[in-house]
Amino acid sequence: MGVLGCVLRALRIGLVLAFICFQLIITAQSQDADALKALTQGWGNLPPSWTSGDPCGNRWEGITCTNSRIIAITLSAMGLRGQLTGDIATLSELQILDLSYNKGLTGSLPQSIGRLSKLRRLILLGCGLSGKIPDSVGSLEQLIDLSLNDNNFSGEIPASIGNLKKLYWLDVANNQLSGGIPVSSGNTPGLDLLVNTKHFHFGMNRFSGTISPRLFHSKMTLIHVLFDNNRLSGSIPSTLGLVSTLEAVRFDRNSMSGDLPSNLGNLTHVNELFLSNNDLTGPIPDLTGMNSLNNLDLSNNSFDAAEVPKWLATLQSLTTLTMEGTELEGELPPEIFNIPQLQNVRLRNNRISGTFGLKGSYSGQLQTIDLQNNSISQVIVGLDYNFTLKLADNPYCQEAGASSPFCTKQQDLGSSYTTPVSCIPPRCSSDQIPSPTCKCSYPFTGTLVFRAPPAFGSTNFFTELQRDLLQKLNNFRLPVESLSLSDVSVDQFGYLNMKLAVFPAVQDHFNRTGVFSLAFVFSNQTYKPPKEYGPYVFYASTYTQFGGARSNSKSHTGIVVGAAVGGSVLLLLLVCAGGYAYYQRKRVEKAKQQANPFVSWDSNGAGGDVPQLKGARFFSLEELQKSTHNFSEANNIGSGGYGKVYRGVLNDGQIVAIKRSQQGSMQGSREFKNEVELLSRVHHKNLVKLVGFCFDKGEHTLVYEFIPNGTLMDSLSGKSGIQLDWLKRLMVTLGSARGLQYLHELADPPIIHRDIKSSNILLDERLNAKVADFGLSKLFGDTDQKGYVTTQVKGTMGYLDPEYFMTNQLTEKSDIYSFGVVMLELITARRPIQDGKYIVKEIREAKDGKNDLYSLQRVMDPILLSNTTLLVGFEKYVDLALKCVQEEAAKRPTMGEVVKEIEHIVQLAGINPNADNSSSYEVSIAGNYGHPYSDNSLFQYSGSIPLTRPELP
Repeated sequence: MGVLGCVLRALRIGLVLAFICFQLIITAQSQDADALKALTQGWGNLPPSWTSGDPCGNRWEGITCTNSRIIAITLSAMGLRGQLTGDIATLSELQILDLSYNKGLTGSLPQSIGRLSKLRRLILLGCGLSGKIPDSVGSLEQLIDLSLNDNNFSGEIPASIGNLKKLYWLDVANNQLSGGIPVSSGNTPGLDLLVNTKHFHFGMNRFSGTISPRLFHSKMTLIHVLFDNNRLSGSIPSTLGLVSTLEAVRFDRNSMSGDLPSNLGNLTHVNELFLSNNDLTGPIPDLTGMNSLNNLDLSNNSFDAAEVPKWLATLQSLTTLTMEGTELEGELPPEIFNIPQLQNVRLRNNRISGTFGLKGSYSGQLQTIDLQNNSISQVIVGLDYNFTLKLADNPYCQEAGASSPFCTKQQDLGSSYTTPVSCIPPRCSSDQIPSPTCKCSYPFTGTLVFRAPPAFGSTNFFTELQRDLLQKLNNFRLPVESLSLSDVSVDQFGYLNMKLAVFPAVQDHFNRTGVFSLAFVFSNQTYKPPKEYGPYVFYASTYTQFGGARSNSKSHTGIVVGAAVGGSVLLLLLVCAGGYAYYQRKRVEKAKQQANPFVSWDSNGAGGDVPQLKGARFFSLEELQKSTHNFSEANNIGSGGYGKVYRGVLNDGQIVAIKRSQQGSMQGSREFKNEVELLSRVHHKNLVKLVGFCFDKGEHTLVYEFIPNGTLMDSLSGKSGIQLDWLKRLMVTLGSARGLQYLHELADPPIIHRDIKSSNILLDERLNAKVADFGLSKLFGDTDQKGYVTTQVKGTMGYLDPEYFMTNQLTEKSDIYSFGVVMLELITARRPIQDGKYIVKEIREAKDGKNDLYSLQRVMDPILLSNTTLLVGFEKYVDLALKCVQEEAAKRPTMGEVVKEIEHIVQLAGINPNADNSSSYEVSIAGNYGHPYSDNSLFQYSGSIPLTRPELP
């Protein structure tokens, strides 16, 4: 009895301990675990540690927690794929979201981002995000870092950002943003309210209009104002001279005009001043007093003709002087070359004349003097000169000829610097790179870009940068052994680019924590170069060579876990025994259904023949419910007479659009069958792809590829936020035409679409056009000997072929007519029938025998009229559209003839018609409204570097 009692007591204690253990496991689950799992559902390339357990309790890589609440997510340079959904808002304690350097993270930034009331850093640079920046960003009152640069954001910059009183860093550079720079008015905020912000990085966008003088004032503490490479006009506000804290200023490569502010000389802390490639006029202002200035570029403006300013010699910190094409004349004052740090002087394409003399003393740092294409007639240079002098296209060279070393035409090729290696590089495997210390490694790589580049002619620039960077990375206790710089160049935007490779210490690779930490140092601007190097940005490459085994748990922990696992297995066996038979039965049923998904076609009252498939995938209703969170309204991205469209994420991570019919919808079984049959057998890059379908439990559901930028109609109406210029409209026209040409001429048998309209043309992430909605399509194989189909008229009013409407006789020329109406939509941005007026009649009356642009101005889209000089081939385009909408079908061209003519127009516009949009011209990706779908992107932080900057730049 005693033994039995001991056994029973031990068993009872074991059960109690097992129960307590189970409760502890449940309690330890992070409150945010479910939210994070929902956020990352369908993502690709997540870290292996994210496969089980709790993000906080199981120490998921890239996740930082406090009290089982997620406070930081940093997953940089992982090659992640997915979208950022509204589920992000449920991580209410989140302070840092760093998703940088993952181009596979697409879709829009959800409006719900504004609910993250504790968010301090939103860092999404180098992703593939598009659409408008949501106004809700202005609700993030704790935000100090907003980095959205190097994405595809479009539309205007939200004025609500002016509410962010704590904002330190604002970077929206290298996007497709347009419109003006907002300033406050009454109760409406603006960027002039950002008195604590140090960085305005707005370069490489499409901002336009004038800059309000109210944008700048003396209370601001800005150090970087970068508005380069935009479309800004008007004058540079004189209030800029009131911001005494400025260190770098760029307004170059815009369309700014007028006189330069006379008070620029007040900016005594400015190191870089770039105002080139504008339409600035008037006198060159006296910049005496800018004692910190080391790089000045005023090139290619329309200043009043004047002699080379003598006050230049007072700028004793100057290292690079660039004044090409600035109407300079007269002789060069020799005292300019006595500036002690001067390295480069670029004064080509002026009218500098007389003698260029440089004997005696001059800067020992001098490297290049470029005076090409001037009027210099004589040169006096000592024999011991050690700089490069460029004098081609001067009268001097006509006399000196080939005998002078100064007269060869030369381009400034920058530097070919590469980090020197003092040892014999070893033989490494093909995917490894030898480090400067001659170890074979897998380095962390990327491109380091200086946005206001200092002088870099000497190797000292690079060696000092290397030394500083390596020292600070080691100070951050990162596992870095060495680094190298290479491939130095200045790009077309005036930025200094160089490749950076950071090599690991101890082993030949970084683990994920090492990569996250390194990337965070750059994306968060934790690394701050010496002041004279100016603002920079780093674009990291995806890192794939991870290594390092995860350490084993201690033995006693293994025993506890083993016991828990053993108990769990016993419990699972009991559960599984009861469920096995049920699973097997469902498995057999599912196999039968997949083999013949339309077994219930007649029983459901579908009518007609069973659909004939060629490769379309069958989905069960359960699969689609899971992919859409049970068809939740959060995933509803559109609706119509047939029902609703939902965004879904399949088990393999593919994002899809799911069109779900509802009872009594306008699209019945016949249209469902038609679209399944047709789309399962046609394949072309300009036709929307059918992924599969669901005919299960009364569902009529179609699953398409995900098209992120909505319909052409949404873009033309402004609903999507996408602004199409003339070149993009030409490419959209060409893509749509090629899709139709495939249907008419290459499909077997050929197909008449029968419902071509702007709402049935979708735009993908690169604005490639894809023809959609084949529910009304007919096969040419149904035609009689006369070449037409006699059928009930179907289509959309405004696009309908009048001959088809009158005779009920459908031919491929009916699609041509509808396509012609779409072409007219593209130049007017109007609906076919709007305000009681028909677009075809409007264009014909406006043209009225004339063949020029101006006859159509009253009906044209104002966006196209904003720059009429770019409308190459416009008249030919209108003529082609009017040929397509001839009332007699016989007078309309074929789709092949239409494609050929559009290709010709595209070539006239300077675009290769056979090139992909991504390489043929710069595309602007935009908004995610209605049709577009947004999902999720994610990063993690798990490293030794602090979550706050040790020293803010």
